[in-house]
Amino acid sequence: MVEKIATDVSDRNPRDKKADGKRSGQLVLASASPRRLALLEQVGILPVALRPATIDETPAKAEMPRTLANRLALEKAKASLKIVREEKNLAKAYILSADTVVAVGRKILAKPETIDEAASALYQLSARSHRVYTTICLITPENKVRNRLVETKVKFMRLTREDINAYLATGEWRDKAGGYAIQGFASAFITGIKGSYTNVVGLPLRETVNLLRGERYPVYFNWLSRGQIDGPGS
Repeated sequence: MVEKIATDVSDRNPRDKKADGKRSGQLVLASASPRRLALLEQVGILPVALRPATIDETPAKAEMPRTLANRLALEKAKASLKIVREEKNLAKAYILSADTVVAVGRKILAKPETIDEAASALYQLSARSHRVYTTICLITPENKVRNRLVETKVKFMRLTREDINAYLATGEWRDKAGGYAIQGFASAFITGIKGSYTNVVGLPLRETVNLLRGERYPVYFNWLSRGQIDGPGS
């Protein structure tokens, strides 16, 4: 089911009525992930709608983690594009998608579908470093495609059976690449991280902001609006 965040886009971003040239201030997030939405809102970026598209995320034979992240992010963006361009009020919107892949070496740890698969993933992460790849893909109102791949190295402590069983009991592993959420209980297992933390959560914020700014999306509009509302010394 597709959730519409705002039917009247002016409810979310007044800049929509004052677009730069022919460009819109509207952003559509091609994802149903509450984590990605929360991260965008953390930096004042307010999508006017969510338009996730269902695609086959199965890795191709011998597909590398980087290649998979790039391919799936592009496929998600293109699938969302087909939906969005049929909606008159979103026809000139930017479309942002992302895909996160967790890998130990070349082995991809997909989202576990069962508790046994989640346990297997955690045993493979135990006392080892792994890499998290997220590709962000942006389609502009002129249908230009821009993307960025971000890589973060994460190291886990050695996990005991008790650690793994306790984590599995939380249910936090569900719908998570690699079977864990760094922003949740699994943060207790992390002994080191090199690179973007928000990348591991699901959306590298610095790179996302830079990508949007590079294509003239009004990233700072809501920052300035917030400052005017709060006022100095409020």
